[in-house]
Amino acid sequence: MSKCQNDNQVIRIRCGCTNLRTVTVHRPISPEPPEPGGPDDPGPSIFAYVTNAADNTVSVIDTSTNAVVATIPVGASPNDIAMTPNGTRAYVTNQNDNTVSVIDTSTNTVVATIPVGAQPFGVAVSPDGTRTYVANIADNNISVIDTSTNAVIATIPVGLGPFGVAVSPDGTRAYVTNANDHTVSVIDTSTNAVITTIPVGFAPYSATITPDGTRAYVANANDNTVSVIDTSTNTVIATISVGNMPDRIAITPDGTRAYVGNVLSNTISVIDTSTNTVIATIPVASPHDIDLTPDGTHAYVTNTTTNTVSVLNTATNTVITTIPVGNAPHGIAITPVAI
Repeated sequence: MSKCQNDNQVIRIRCGCTNLRTVTVHRPISPEPPEPGGPDDPGPSIFAYVTNAADNTVSVIDTSTNAVVATIPVGASPNDIAMTPNGTRAYVTNQNDNTVSVIDTSTNTVVATIPVGAQPFGVAVSPDGTRTYVANIADNNISVIDTSTNAVIATIPVGLGPFGVAVSPDGTRAYVTNANDHTVSVIDTSTNAVITTIPVGFAPYSATITPDGTRAYVANANDNTVSVIDTSTNTVIATISVGNMPDRIAITPDGTRAYVGNVLSNTISVIDTSTNTVIATIPVASPHDIDLTPDGTHAYVTNTTTNTVSVLNTATNTVITTIPVGNAPHGIAITPVAI
């Protein structure tokens, strides 16, 4: 016979004919989940969101542990991804179904799906979080989304084959890389009109703007260079040789370094932005996109052919760990703040 006593089990065993022996079996007690805000609650963290083009999913990495903590189904062939400044929403371009998925980062669920143009690729959110800009490759235009309604409120014609889009820190300009006519369109965001077009290198895939807004760095995939644009004059002031097929660029929060992913060289070129020279080359595997943690201490790189994300220490410019994610990871966006 037995009875429960203080979450342990007391068992009485008969030994021989008349003697009873009592044995207490200690059962492990399941730990209670940490109380929100309590001493055991790990609290908010910085997360990296990775689009997996072949899986139609987004992997969520907790950067404090470098572990995947969620996988979110989205649209067909998710490519690029951008965060709102407060980190509450992520906008994902789904290239093969002409939509944008909107992820609520508090629940890691899709809360809206927005029809846009044909083959949406690059995406950027304005610094005030009110607008999202989507580059539609096959339509040669930009869809402008009002983030309060998640509806397209304007469509802006640009050059041929727009791949990437970046918004200036003051929100007044958007720079669009047109891969098929080797130019960058500059949009006045107050009028949603192109105000100038800048010739750059061959097949510009993406642009990134320095934190002070004075320079735009453009990755020219088919001539293995980066064009540096002075945003006050909208002219190219430098051309930097990098690896084979540069794709995406990330700039450190202090603006001193630019990290360029070279897809066919399997490397990252590190540019000193004060001299516009390459100061380091980091081996990775088929890098597609790059983003940096808000403190600039680590860079996260999507490796498309190995289905991984490499984590770089930016102080030493070395790979410190590699994280398995979904199939064909393409875009990556890190929350600007802990959530």
